[in-house]
Amino acid sequence: MANYIVPIFLFVLLIYAYAKNINAYEAFAGGAKESVNLCINTFPYLCAIFVAVELFKLSGLAGELSKLFAPILQFFGMPAELAEFMVLRPFSGSGSLAYLSEIFSTFGVDSFVSKCACVIMSCSETTFYIVAIYFSTTKIKKLRYTIPVCLLATFVGSVIACLVCRII
Repeated sequence: MANYIVPIFLFVLLIYAYAKNINAYEAFAGGAKESVNLCINTFPYLCAIFVAVELFKLSGLAGELSKLFAPILQFFGMPAELAEFMVLRPFSGSGSLAYLSEIFSTFGVDSFVSKCACVIMSCSETTFYIVAIYFSTTKIKKLRYTIPVCLLATFVGSVIACLVCRII
């Protein structure tokens, strides 16, 4: 059944376009043209965030922030071993995925640390990447409370995730 979902969806779209008297090819071509402009407009922001993430990791700032945040994480019942993961997650999805793999090889996949890291990985987002892309496309320049609220929500979600992992 899964093999037929996309063809059925496309068929239903074509029938809908025909019923509404919409030129499906022109609508598709117009959407593709707009997506090219979107890619061109967001490329500088993507490039900037990728460079910033690499500089953050290579400078050693991630490691220093991890040492600073480890006691705070322990106070909230989270393993101190997740400090660097928690610092890296809002900046880089691929970097945090690589660090998750390192957590697996160090602690084992069934350990409490690994379970917490998995749940945090799946319930959190790369905040700075998303803010850079979404706000660049909407032309919003004043972020105000966006990043602090996102980081607070990520932290609270991570604490709850580790609490749930501890209970289960």
